Order: sequence, then structure tokens, then C-alpha cells
Amino acid sequence: MNSNIIIFTKKYKWAILTILILTVINMTLPSLGTNANQLTLSNFLTMFGVLPPILLLIGLLDVWVPKEIMIKYMGENSGIKGLVIAFLLGSFAAGPLYAAFPVAAILLKKRARLSYVMFFLGVWSTAKLPMVMFEYTSFGGLFTVLHITTNLTVFLIGALLIEKMLTAESKEAVYQSASALSE
Repeated sequence: MNSNIIIFTKKYKWAILTILILTVINMTLPSLGTNANQLTLSNFLTMFGVLPPILLLIGLLDVWVPKEIMIKYMGENSGIKGLVIAFLLGSFAAGPLYAAFPVAAILLKKRARLSYVMFFLGVWSTAKLPMVMFEYTSFGGLFTVLHITTNLTVFLIGALLIEKMLTAESKEAVYQSASALSE
């Protein structure tokens, strides 16, 4: 029984810490606590509105796309087509960045090239189509082109450098961790 409590506490330490902090705030500063409760609830509702469709999508990706296909199109030897697919996946995405991490885990489980997965995360964070359209209408074409081009260049170079600096054992550990997460 005690080991189950320890495992539960370790697994949900951040949720427990959040509840404890909210409890202390509610007891010491009730007006601030009410505001904190409302913001926390709003964030959870937003997250639960985004995550189920993303989890459904990655479940289908996991079941329907064989590992061999992913290796062929996004693996180590996929070349420019892997990079283009990573760009398209990231730019046609919907939702906040935290929704991209389960997708990245599935890509890694299926042995997509590590640098392409990092690039995909960078594209998702910067060059999603809705965000690009908003930037274009709000800040103009020049700003949007400079912003997107600069960021994508930095993301690509950074992803390739990080991948190059990692040892084969480190890369394998990343792939194994992704496989363990999605099981």
C-alpha cells in the first residue's frame, strides 16, 4: 500500500504541488485564490479541448502508419523529403505547442530522424498556417517573411547540429524513451 502511494506521489508530483499551492493561496489570499482557481480551470479546460483530438490523431498514426513507411519517408536516409514532410506536418498543425509533443513521440517511436522531429517542433511553434496568416495581417509581409525565414533557418541548423553532436548511443536512448512513453 505504501509503495503505491509513493509511486502515485512521484507520478503526479506536479499536480499535487499545484493543488497544494492553490490551497495555500486560497487560505491566505482568498481574492487572489479565486482568480488563480479560475485561471487554472480555464487552462485545464483549454488543454482538455485540444488534447483528445491530438491523442486520437497520434493513435491513428501509430496504428495506420507502419514503421517501415515512416523510416522510408522521414528516417535517416530520407533526405529532403523527410525535411519537407516535417515542415508540412508542423505548418498544417493546429493547437498549442504542448499538443506537438505526443506527435513528436510517435514520430520518434516510428524512427523518424531526430533532427526532423526537432525541426517539426520548431515549425509547429513558429510557422503554423494560422499563426503566419495572423502575423501577415497584423505585422505585414516583410516582418512575416523575415520572422519565419530566420526562425526556420535557426531551427534547421540547430536541429542538425544537435543531432550531429549526439552519439549513436544517445540517439538510441531517445528512440527507446519515445517507444517506452507511447506503450
